[in-house]
Amino acid sequence: MSEKLKPGPIAGVPGFKEAVCIQTDKVYDSCREKDCLEDLRVLLTRRGQEIVDRAINVKCRKAEIIWVFPDLEPVPFNRGFFTVNVKFFFRITLDAFTSVGRPTTVEGLATFDKTVVLFGSEGKARIFESKFQEGAFDPQLWQKTNLPKAKVEVVDPICLAAKLVDITDRLFPTDNVDLAAIPESVCRCFDDDLVAGVERKRVFVTLGLFSIIKIERNVQLLIPAFDFCVPEKECIAATEDNPCELFERIRFPVDEFFPPQKCDFESAQEAFTENNNNNNKPHRK
Repeated sequence: MSEKLKPGPIAGVPGFKEAVCIQTDKVYDSCREKDCLEDLRVLLTRRGQEIVDRAINVKCRKAEIIWVFPDLEPVPFNRGFFTVNVKFFFRITLDAFTSVGRPTTVEGLATFDKTVVLFGSEGKARIFESKFQEGAFDPQLWQKTNLPKAKVEVVDPICLAAKLVDITDRLFPTDNVDLAAIPESVCRCFDDDLVAGVERKRVFVTLGLFSIIKIERNVQLLIPAFDFCVPEKECIAATEDNPCELFERIRFPVDEFFPPQKCDFESAQEAFTENNNNNNKPHRK
């Protein structure tokens, strides 16, 4: 059995200078999701709700991610596994048509909850850092310093559809929305207060969402190193040069005037497909 490698100089391996021990976040488990979120209710601002109540139709212009709150808890009787509860907050921009003229832009909030189960291993060590954060100590969480971290990577969703429903024309179940449960940081993303319970018409949107959910732990890893990362480029200091001289050093933005042709996209797509197929081919021994 080969001797275990230890931190220090590496002999006999060309290119590598030494083995170094680093502290980093290691991904223990991950998954990717492609969700079609149907009929998410949009909580509109006060001004937006007044406009929508007079609207005859709505169209979804865009959807943006405001924030994502992930939380995890151990799965009972299943060691090393955790449930990751994720809450997404979206800012929805709508075009409200009140007549045959130009539509009015309104904004609102939509939310979505998701739960997945991932492996996060176990750890008994308590983790504390010397970096001081005033008010960071929470007595309710002091026993949970050994939990892994849940991380969510997501892009802005695709607006697939939007519909306007007059709730006076049909029976709607009682669905009281607790606006106080919405974080203050999310509410501050809107220019006006969000309202619920006073509307005559409601807006529902369908979104396409792509996300990656990961569980990470902070670990020490032994890796081979080439050398220290010494910057070679010199810093460019700010000067009081003539504005025209500074402008002359800016490259002409050719791509902004001549967008790529269809063949450019097709060649890039073909290269991507070929590379993906090669990576998926089984390796023969």
